[in-house]
Amino acid sequence: MILPIVVYGDPILKKKAQEISSEYPDLKSIVENMFETMYNARGVGLAAPQIGLPISIFVVDSTEMEDEESNTSPVKQVFINAEIIEFTGEDFIFSEGCLSVPEIHENVTRKTKITIRYKDENFVEHVDTFEGMASRVIQHEYDHILGKVFIDHLSSFKKTLLKGKLSDISTGKKTTFYKTKSNK
Repeated sequence: MILPIVVYGDPILKKKAQEISSEYPDLKSIVENMFETMYNARGVGLAAPQIGLPISIFVVDSTEMEDEESNTSPVKQVFINAEIIEFTGEDFIFSEGCLSVPEIHENVTRKTKITIRYKDENFVEHVDTFEGMASRVIQHEYDHILGKVFIDHLSSFKKTLLKGKLSDISTGKKTTFYKTKSNK
């Protein structure tokens, strides 16, 4: 089922998500709906707070972001109760966007490599290292479960320049081709 995506201005995007257990109700359906919603909106990642659930789950499919010259593999994965335990590599600047902040793209600096501990959709624990675009997408979605959006990484000056656009998003004046839900 395609769900509406919560947009900038909704308080849920600023709250730290809660860890869950394997008994969380309808977990399989939630994960399926998250992937379907993400693909419908042409995204590469989606966190549960973005669909109005304050729980620590995000999904990633970085296939569209990888290219032939990349020496890393794309990742299609569910991350539950994730914790990034190490940021390494060089700083990498890239223009990011977000389904919860439609049509705004800005340069964000992130590390090229991360090590993350998480549970998959079967609640099997993993500790994996990701590099390149997969690492970037995971870091972006991980921010969502910490109560952050990518614009939180921008300078105060840049945020001031975006104030009008952000206001339009938060008040529902900005429309998208995918279903959204504003707090207004």
